[in-house]
Amino acid sequence: MRATGALPISEALRAAIGAAESALLARQREDGHWVFELEADATIPAEYVMLEHYLDEIDPQLEAKIAVYLRRIQNDDGGWPLFYRGDSDVSTTVKAYYALKLAGDSPDAPHMRRARQRVLALGGAPRCNVFTRIALALFGQVPWRAVPVMPVEIMLLPRWFPFHLEKISYWSRTVVVPLLVLTALRPQARNPRRIDVPELFVTPAQHERGYMRAATGSPLGRIFLGLDAVLRRLEPLFPKGLRRRAIAKAVAFTKTRLNGEDGLGAIFPAMANSVMAFDALGAAPDDLSLGTAKRAVRKLLIVGDGEAYCQPCVSPVWDTALAAHALFESAGDGACAAIAHANAWLKPRQVLDVAGDWAARRPNLRPGGWAFQYWNDYYPDVDDTGVVAMALHREDPQKYREALERAAEWIVGMQSKNGGWGAFDVDNDHYSLNHIPFADHGALLDPPTEDVTARCVGYLLQLGRSPSEPAVARGLKYLRGTQQPDGSWFGRWGTNYIYGTWSALNAFAPLGENAANSETVRRAVDYLVRFQQADGGWGEDGGSYWEARRGLCQASTASQTAWALLGLMAAGEVANPAVERGIRFLLATQNADGLWDEAWYTAVGFPRVFYLRYHGYRAFFPLMALARYRNLTERGEKPGRFGF
Repeated sequence: MRATGALPISEALRAAIGAAESALLARQREDGHWVFELEADATIPAEYVMLEHYLDEIDPQLEAKIAVYLRRIQNDDGGWPLFYRGDSDVSTTVKAYYALKLAGDSPDAPHMRRARQRVLALGGAPRCNVFTRIALALFGQVPWRAVPVMPVEIMLLPRWFPFHLEKISYWSRTVVVPLLVLTALRPQARNPRRIDVPELFVTPAQHERGYMRAATGSPLGRIFLGLDAVLRRLEPLFPKGLRRRAIAKAVAFTKTRLNGEDGLGAIFPAMANSVMAFDALGAAPDDLSLGTAKRAVRKLLIVGDGEAYCQPCVSPVWDTALAAHALFESAGDGACAAIAHANAWLKPRQVLDVAGDWAARRPNLRPGGWAFQYWNDYYPDVDDTGVVAMALHREDPQKYREALERAAEWIVGMQSKNGGWGAFDVDNDHYSLNHIPFADHGALLDPPTEDVTARCVGYLLQLGRSPSEPAVARGLKYLRGTQQPDGSWFGRWGTNYIYGTWSALNAFAPLGENAANSETVRRAVDYLVRFQQADGGWGEDGGSYWEARRGLCQASTASQTAWALLGLMAAGEVANPAVERGIRFLLATQNADGLWDEAWYTAVGFPRVFYLRYHGYRAFFPLMALARYRNLTERGEKPGRFGF
């Protein structure tokens, strides 16, 4: 921590901004971009180990390093959590245990005994989610009846059918399609060491009758569970020719979207499934598609001297745009050149020629978005598009005029009918599908959300669009209608209500709305002030996505404190005592490297299912908050100049 108590806040502030800016600039890559590590839970590195054993392509040194990582992040109770200091999760724990056993850990080792006891206390391996049970089936640890029926013939269904690939999210689509090939062919892992885990079952796997459960426990879920039983009886009767056609269509879908060495969907589960699907189809070791898919998976590895893990994906476009926004605020020596270099890297990554899966709903809309990863042309991200375009606009509206207009055109075209925006698709809100047995992970859809909507509205207003323009007006109406009774907004892609509230306040700031003239903004300010912690910071736990734990805070974090401060300042509350207390928290917790230590997970892939730790958030957001506070208090800038 920095010793700031003896310094006036203005001097401490300037010193902290300078140190944070230097630390961020030092991490810019030679070609202008930033990319920080993106960490999830134990599931992804465990699955990487399982993939090597599935293929019998084991790297012992890498495996040993991943095992070190898995042991380090184990909970004291023996299980593995979904996020830092979260409750142990049975599915995550089963995969971590199996990976460690595959890597050579003795089941009698103390950490393995504790893990096994935690799994059994949580009901045993049959209580795992669908994706974990599929992984166990591929290794012969559970019978295939433990898995919901998802026939590959789904590929041939007409668009009007109640279930169609276009009705689920992009991530579900890219994960499911190669998975359909696997569930049709039912290959078995090579598993060269013949490692099994019968000790994770209360009842032997072959005798267990409790695998299948209604995804939501609702009447509709029970109906779907009954349909699953019927479909299970009918599936063996499907014509073999139909199955061959369906598999061919699944393979064509996968190869068309293979995305080079950036991988199918640019996300690990889809990439790993594509590797196993090509292998199951008999691809030769030198097969081009198989080799490309394998290299894509390996590029997600973070390998250190003593340990290693696998990322769920990479975030260079997101990281680079956020770094640029932080530097716009800090504006020190070198910031201007770094921003120009970053934007020069970002600009050519705009997707202009590929009509991705989103075009099924918007066939006449020209592409114009940016993806989250290095390349992912079939799946540009509305959220990234808004943030990148705002960064380009802040540097030079005329220089990037064409790119900015194409981005605005695409964003407006991607608006859903309720006025909000989803991340990758339009009107992806077929909520009945959340009740199918396969959807027990609760992450099948990509409906409009408050945070993405706020980014889109903010960008359009920053461009100078009128609040009365239909897209803007509908977006603002959506935001006003989704404000929670306590004044907050839900955070879909960041944890949680702090993130959602900061995002929404950014959309209202360009309108001149503040706590003095807007009831909407005043209620949001009251929420943030009430939620400030005793140390002056803000924090919110991943458990807050469960209603019973709403408001849970285990510790203040730098990134969440920054979001709260940025939200309050956007609302015109720079003089609020809560803001100074938050600034002092950031000053006091900055480390000697100019950044902030943040082990907590402050982002989500899927609420209650999959959480993320962006290692860059501790670099971008505290710097942004400190510099904006300086700009408002010492330089006389006005809040709401930009939509971010």
